[in-house]
Amino acid sequence: MNATTRVAVTVTFLRMDHAPADPAPTLPVGCQVVRAEVCSVPFYRYLYDNVGAAHVWWLRRTMADEDLDALLADPLVSIHVLYRRGEPAGFFELDARYWPDINLSYFGLLPWAVGTGVGYAFLRQAVDAVWRQGARGMTVNTCTADHARALPGYLRAGFRPLRQVREIWDVPTRLGLRIPNHLLA
Repeated sequence: MNATTRVAVTVTFLRMDHAPADPAPTLPVGCQVVRAEVCSVPFYRYLYDNVGAAHVWWLRRTMADEDLDALLADPLVSIHVLYRRGEPAGFFELDARYWPDINLSYFGLLPWAVGTGVGYAFLRQAVDAVWRQGARGMTVNTCTADHARALPGYLRAGFRPLRQVREIWDVPTRLGLRIPNHLLA
């Protein structure tokens, strides 16, 4: 039997139906966003594991390397990495498999970059990338395990909430994730 920890979260599903009217803020000096033309499984796991560790990102940790490699090789899935002074500082993943909508599957900063003032400008890079592709709409979801500024940031960028759902996750203990007490079911 595989041991799990039960985690209770409220998931907020959001949507944006048109590009924001206001111009995006510029990224701070020394920052740039680069689309990974080919994203290897080890590099993706580095980003996902480090960005998501504090926020109980667990689903992709359970994916077999072959399955994750197939996902990353799909031309409708793209990985965009934020670099600050040459070092990875965050990433976002766009999924256009449900075209003409594009889903912002993952978005976040590495722990050392949180609080440096780059978050909103980086989020707008993701939003603007979607609208440059000619999408009909953009979706994202966030939950109570994510950073406290995630939902306010999405709302500020122009997303509107569609619904909230209470979920119970059975997170495999073998992943070694630290689960905050307030999330324990």
